[in-house]
Amino acid sequence: MELKDKLKILADSAKYDASCSSSGSTRKNKSGFGNVAFSGICHSFASDGRCISLLKILMTNCCIFDCKYCLNRKSNDIQRAIFTPEEVCQITMNFYRRNYIEGLFLSSGIIKSPDYTMELLIQTISLLRKKYHFGGYIHAKAIPGASEKLLKDLGLLVDRLSANVELPTENGLKLLAPNKKESNVSKIMHYVNTNQSKKYVPAGQSTQMIIGATKESDLEIMEKSANLYSNYQLKRVFYSAYIPVNQDSLLPTLEHPPLKRENRLYQADWLLRFYNFKVKDLLDEKNPNFNILIDPKADWALRHLNEFPKEISKCSYYDLLKIPGIGVKSAKRILSSRRVFKISFEDLKKMGVVLKRAKYFITCNGKYFMNYAFFQKEFIERNLVLEEKIPLNKIHEQLRFFNE
Repeated sequence: MELKDKLKILADSAKYDASCSSSGSTRKNKSGFGNVAFSGICHSFASDGRCISLLKILMTNCCIFDCKYCLNRKSNDIQRAIFTPEEVCQITMNFYRRNYIEGLFLSSGIIKSPDYTMELLIQTISLLRKKYHFGGYIHAKAIPGASEKLLKDLGLLVDRLSANVELPTENGLKLLAPNKKESNVSKIMHYVNTNQSKKYVPAGQSTQMIIGATKESDLEIMEKSANLYSNYQLKRVFYSAYIPVNQDSLLPTLEHPPLKRENRLYQADWLLRFYNFKVKDLLDEKNPNFNILIDPKADWALRHLNEFPKEISKCSYYDLLKIPGIGVKSAKRILSSRRVFKISFEDLKKMGVVLKRAKYFITCNGKYFMNYAFFQKEFIERNLVLEEKIPLNKIHEQLRFFNE
């Protein structure tokens, strides 16, 4: 098989792995190709889920496991391929020299055994670092079940490691991925968290959960994420809407991937990490799932309307963060600006506040944006639903290097 044919197969096979981003690495490159800046190489996800500027491939799409939801499961009759370590290096350097990429995300199906697969990844990345002197960003997928020694060796070569929990609960794994064990992933996360340093996985670790393949509620998913952040200091939990690529009686029948639900989980995840919210603030046993029609912070605000409207000139930083439409940066701008002048609704817009949401929950210098008689839950909720227009009707696609 020609190298370009392998690349087409193994780049396409990697597109369903969402846990692919880079940030936070402090490692400098004194010689050779590529560099990781102090602030990290900041990549953003496009609206269709593409991770820009990273070559994202599998070492192989051959796999000894038969996970029901996975395109690369061993029982699927698909075209298989495997790179040699030298081929991965050649592709990476050629793409880097042409300025197509800034780094590499390397994962793999499990071939022969977890240890054998990890050894293959280590051999490849070691060759890229030492023979080709590539100092750019590398994110690798640790293989659950591999030995601690191999985990240590891999972590010394890469900037970020990830080990996917795959599904939110142990019961979900037993149902759809019986070859996998939650404890194997936990061991990787614990080891990385305990040993992380400037030399070992300097950009930290992340994971991914598939959403919608099993019946867990949003509450169960967010509690899982909160525990992962608390116990292992993960940089990110990625949520991947289940895409039906296989036929199986144990899999749900979906007309479209639950992309809107995925979006709500990301918004809630952001609230947990940066806005001082707790899972119990957003969901409970009576309301275990997010409102699909409006974002989680707006939904929380509507359920706590007695705390609003908040006066912009007086409320604290954390109270500002509770206001829909106000983010971390705009909250800090408000705090610094209100010491100098009285802030108006127009000023808020210039500071980056999403006024079409915030205006319902604030006053500026004692004034509501319209007649205070309209400060009613039904009116606000109806307008928020009408104003929120998020185009999420596209299925995630991997950045393609070939024309179809």
